[in-house]
Amino acid sequence: MASGGSAIRGTRVGSGPMGEQDRGILADRIAVSYWDAMGNETVRYFSAQVDPEEIPEIIDSPHSGLPAGRDKENPPEVAINEPYKTHLAYVKERRTEKEAVSILDEALDKLRQKKGRA
Repeated sequence: MASGGSAIRGTRVGSGPMGEQDRGILADRIAVSYWDAMGNETVRYFSAQVDPEEIPEIIDSPHSGLPAGRDKENPPEVAINEPYKTHLAYVKERRTEKEAVSILDEALDKLRQKKGRA
């Protein structure tokens, strides 16, 4: 008989007795499927006692990073991120070129009067 063999070869540490099927009582749960625009399905499990209104309508898909919704035929669209706008860009949205020239002329006139060059 060879010595040095392991009596626990092929088992996980802490796995319990061999053949143990009962790992405890599982709580009641419901599966909710979400789909993204690429057709990837993600299943999330929620407690059966959770109010249906608390289950999110949209999640981020772990497969693609896109938003995923519950309706397979109409997945949520990707939100378009607008680039950062400068203060000048916002001013140009509110004012016409003619208004801008008028405001600039008024400001220059005030400056000249202040400096005594008017």
